[in-house]
Order: sequence, then C-alpha cells, then structure tokens
Amino acid sequence: MPGLHNPLVSFTRDRTARQLELRFEELLQKLRRNRPGEDAELVRRAYELASRQHKSQTRQSGEPYLSHPLEVAHILADLRMDATTLAAALLHDVVEDTKLPLAKLAELFGEETARLVEGVTKISRLDLLAPEARQAENVRKMLLAMVNDVRVVLVKLADRLHNMRTLEYLDPEKQKRIARETLELYAPIAHRLGMSVLRGELEDLAFPHLEPDAYLELQKEVAEKSKAHQKFLDEVQDTIRKKLVASGVPAEVEGRVKGLYSLHRKSLRQQRPLEQIYDWLAVRVLTDTERNCYAALGVIHQIWRPVPGRFKDYIAMPRPNLYQSLHTTVIHGGQPFEVQIRTQEMHRIAEEGVAAHWKYKDGKSASGADDRRIGWMRHLLEWTQDMQEPGEFLSTLKMDLSPVEVYAFTPKGRVLELPRGATPVDFAYTVHTEIGHQCVGAKLNGQMVSLRHEIANGDVIEILTQKGHTPSREWLSFVKTSRAKSKIRHWVSVQERAEAVDIGRRLLEKEARHFGRSLKKIAEEDLARAASDCGAGGRPEDLYAAVGFGRFSARQVIARILGEPPPGAEPAAEETAAPLVKTVKRMLGMDESPLVVRGHDDLLVFRAKCCNPIPGDEISGYITRGRGVAVHNRACPNVQNLLYQSERRIAVEWGGAGKTTFPVQLLIRTKDRPGVLAEITSVISATGTNIRNLESQPDGVNARIGANLDISDRRQLEGILANIKKIAGVFRVERVYRV
Repeated sequence: MPGLHNPLVSFTRDRTARQLELRFEELLQKLRRNRPGEDAELVRRAYELASRQHKSQTRQSGEPYLSHPLEVAHILADLRMDATTLAAALLHDVVEDTKLPLAKLAELFGEETARLVEGVTKISRLDLLAPEARQAENVRKMLLAMVNDVRVVLVKLADRLHNMRTLEYLDPEKQKRIARETLELYAPIAHRLGMSVLRGELEDLAFPHLEPDAYLELQKEVAEKSKAHQKFLDEVQDTIRKKLVASGVPAEVEGRVKGLYSLHRKSLRQQRPLEQIYDWLAVRVLTDTERNCYAALGVIHQIWRPVPGRFKDYIAMPRPNLYQSLHTTVIHGGQPFEVQIRTQEMHRIAEEGVAAHWKYKDGKSASGADDRRIGWMRHLLEWTQDMQEPGEFLSTLKMDLSPVEVYAFTPKGRVLELPRGATPVDFAYTVHTEIGHQCVGAKLNGQMVSLRHEIANGDVIEILTQKGHTPSREWLSFVKTSRAKSKIRHWVSVQERAEAVDIGRRLLEKEARHFGRSLKKIAEEDLARAASDCGAGGRPEDLYAAVGFGRFSARQVIARILGEPPPGAEPAAEETAAPLVKTVKRMLGMDESPLVVRGHDDLLVFRAKCCNPIPGDEISGYITRGRGVAVHNRACPNVQNLLYQSERRIAVEWGGAGKTTFPVQLLIRTKDRPGVLAEITSVISATGTNIRNLESQPDGVNARIGANLDISDRRQLEGILANIKKIAGVFRVERVYRV
C-alpha cells in the first residue's frame, strides 16, 4: 500500500547508490592517473548534478539512468580525455531528458562544457534514418558540430558505444535500426578519426543484429579453430621474441585474431573463405623507435620469407587518419599471418586516434594532427555546398567515409590519397577542379593510359589538359572520389539546365502561337505562377526547364496559363491519352508493369533494364529524352549518376498487384562442394519460382553461381535470398545490377 516502507526496496536502492558511488570514484582515479593536472572537482560537481536530475529515471534494463552517463564518461576516461569532456559526458542527457536550461549549465560549469553538451544534444535529436531530405540535413549538422569541436563527436561515439553494449534490452526493430545507423555512420566516423578499438567494437556489436545467420556461422567457425590458432600464435610469438632479443631489438610481441565483422567484410570483398584471408591472424611488434621498427622488419624477414605484394609501409606514408605501422605477411607451416610493427606511440595513436592528442593539450584548441583528421569533414562540407539532392549528398558521405586505399604521386613527388578503384580523372580533380575539367588524357608511369584506368599504389600520374575542354557526363560512370563526382555533376547539371531552359522556351513559344499569342506578351508573373502551380519552382526559368526536360508538355502549360483550350482541340483528347499510351507501350514492347506516375496518366513509364525493379522495391523515376519515364530501383548503381538533377526526377509508385513476373539475376558465391548446386535449385523451386537458367563457374576452391529467376515481388525475392544464405558453404548472395 502507498506510504508503507518496503525494506527490500530500500536495501536494493541503497546498494545501487553505493555501486554508482564506487564506480564514480573509479572514474576520478582514472582522471587523476591519466591527467594529474585536471580539475577533478568539475567532474564531481557534474556527477552530483546528473545524479539529482536523473534520480527518478531508469533505463530499459531497469538500471538507474545515471549508470549510462557514468559509463560513457568511463569510456572517455579510458581514452585519457580531459575533465571538461568527462563533465560533458556526465551531463550529456541532462538538457534533453530533464529540461534543465543550457544557460544554467553554462553558469554552473562554464561555456566550454555547455557548448559540448549542446553539440551532443543536437546530434542526439537527429533522426539519421529519417526520410532522405531530413536525413541529409541532419548529417550535415552533425558534421558541422564535429568540425567546430571534435570532442562533441567523441562524447557521441562513447554514448553510442555504451548504448550498443546494452542493445539487447530494446525491441528487435529498434535494435536493427540503431545497429544499421551505427554501422553506416558512427563506425566509419570512428575509423576516419583513427579510433580503431572503438570502431572495431561498434562493428562487432552491430553485426549480430543485422546479419544474425552470418554472425552465428562465422562465430562458430572461429570458435572451432580458436585453440589451434592460439597454439599457432604462441609459437610464432615465441620465435619472434627470441630472434629480436638475439638481434638486440627491444620489443613487446602480442598476437590477435581479426574482429568478426572485419573478417566477414573482408571475406565478402575478396570473395574468399576465411582460411584464405591473409590477416585473419596477426602478430604485433611494439618497439621504441622508428629505426627499430625497420630493424624488427629485417629480423622477421630473416625468419620467414614475405608474401610478395603484401608489404605496406604506413610509417613513411601514414594513412589520412595518421595511422602508422609496417605491415608484412609471411607464411609459417603453410599458414599465412600478418606482422604489424610500430612504436608504442604509434600503437597508442592507432588505437585512440584523435583522442590520443588530447593528453598533451589543455583541451582548448585542436593540434595540427587533429586538424588533418577532421580536414576531410571540412572538405566534404565545401564540396557538397552545390548539392541540392539529399541522395547525392548521402552517397557522397558514405563514399568519403570509406577507407583510403591508394597512394599516387604527381610528377613533382606530391602524394595524393585516393579510394580503391580511383582513375586519372579522380586524380585530376584531387589536384584542382580546373585540371579535372580540362583533363583530356593521362600518363601513368610515363605510358599513356585510358581515363578509366584504375590507379595502383605508387603510380606516378601526369594529367594532360586542353584549354576549353569540358567534363563528360560519361565520367560519372567510373569516377570514385566524392570531389570528382560533385564537380562533374555540378558542371553537367548547369549545362543541361541551360539547354533545357532554351528548349523549353522555344517549345512554349511555338505552342503559344497555336493559341494566337506570343510568349513575350505573357506576363512574367503568370509564368512564375504557372511554375509554382506545377511544382517546378517559382521563376519563369524553372518553368522553361521543366518543359525542356519533358516533365510537362508545352500545350498543358500554355492552356493552364491562358485558361482556354487550343483552337481546334478535341474535347476527348485527354480522355484518349491513357489508351494511346498503352498502345504505344505494346508497339514498343514495354511491359505492363504496375507503375504509376503521380499526377500523370499520359506518360510512358518503363522499368530500367539496368536494375529491373520489382514490386516492393523502393523506386525513383527519371525523365528520359523522348522515351518517357525510366523507373530505377534506388539500390541501382546508376541512380546517383542520373537523379542528381531535380528537374528530371518524378514521383513514381507501384500500382495494383498483377500476375506479372519480372526477371531478376542473382550471383551466389559459395565453397565448391558436391551437391551445392542441387541444394540451391531445391531452395528456389520450393517457392514456386521459375528458374530461367543456372550457371556455375568453379575454380577448385570456390564457385560463382549465376541464377536468372522470374520473381513476382520483393517479398518472394527476400525469402529466396534468406534461404540460400542458410545453405552450408554459401558465403554471399546478391542481386545483380548492370552499370
């Protein structure tokens, strides 16, 4: 009954409070040990305020809410962050959850702490999996917050890490959403900031929620081999230690097995089973000086012969996130393994990244090293200023978050960092926008190469330019860097819009004459109003462009402006438009797919052959010149190269379900074993799906199996994909799109 004292509840509450107090004292000990000169009192006052504000709140797990900000602060203390950052971590949910004014926080803890809390609060409010337009704006805001003070995102990353550690208490749908957001955004950001330990844990925590079957299978495979691997690693470590001592090279030696998600991703990317992944097992050698790193490398190569092409010197040429190490792959007893050699300081920077430098600062301003790590964010924000399409911005961000893989040189010896698969056009735009625009050819190591040629590590590239030359739209099909894509798209967009405005103006002028009028005598206000009514914009030029691109017919627009039908127009013309479209479709061999263009019933609509969208796919419409509306699957590689012009985008949706089936091509990668083809055939046939053809290309170890199927909708396809993944030995199955 209310008012009665429950001794058990009181005891539990008191014990929990004591545990929190002990955990907080551990936090202060970490701060004093890592940063003796810091203001521990600031952190204590932050804890006391957070304790009062969150007093009555609990987490989904039933724990006091205070445990969350306290654990976030511990993660940052382990990274040796300053007192201001720890205070902000303890207070990071106070403004959001308890409505304490930010001004009050600034008054109690200073402007710097309040600014960090405000930055984290803004990021927490962002829905990063919202509809595309809002999502893009949210991500921009987050990047801006990071650029202003990188500690904002460090607190947010620590917040996300603790939430991922306790994800099991949420419902499955929420688990999946948060895990996807973590894998697509937060883990790559941690990587770009050089924080390998945090990134690895985020990925491994997200993996089981997004791909449970692949996770369990991989976990089982790694567990089965763990004893043998440990024995192997102990053996090679012992050998290395003895040889280093004999050579007079001081060093610590440790072994490690690659993280599960990292293994999974590499297996998919290289299309190999685990036993063929070279760096599955690795030994790390930590020494005192850069000179001894190279001495240790010589010792390793005296013991085992290196695998050709597997040596990487990230000391002489650090990665953009300032990672430094020597990597070499050697073979012992038939088992390849990687050896990483670095100094203790390089190791700390490799694990902690941008956080490592805060140990040496007062937390006031970023060092040059920090500046280099967040410089890519500044560049990204600059390059994407002209991007109006949210999908384009988001794809550019994902591309920019991917690791740099290739280092190439200008003829004068300048090193440029590029993604895997980059071409001379990417190289040209990285040097300068005008060099990119005027690029007509390239020499690679003194030899002429195609502009599509993929650059390899160490290549020397000379770009040939011609004054007055302009970019080609075709370049968008092969460039890899966000800078090149954004500059080419912007140039092409400006040029094509200018052409569309000119064509639209001439079409409207011609149509106006049929009404006995001149376009010049139609008031600009009327043209602007028509543009607004059509949803094309608010200026006459927007209306001309929409007509020029084919979004609206000139006759429709002039009739709307004048409010009268053209002379001699048949009243039933509009009524016969839709049947006419169907007749033309039949004549052109277009399928009767259940596609609808919102607000139009007189436009030809066809499914793009590069991706063959099926009912249930997310789709986008693109107005082609003279062929109607092409409908693409949003996952199609061509979408971002086509849909960056808003004037050509048009809303499309799936209409009523029909009995039509659609061709879908699958690519299955599996271990080459007897009976696997029969099992795949059986799984597909069990769903009643027609198999057009099935083709296997074995190489003795693995096999590539191509399957062409007739599919009715996405639900049927997803069921087939899920069941094929369950077949023993299958390590990848994907839908194929043509570029």
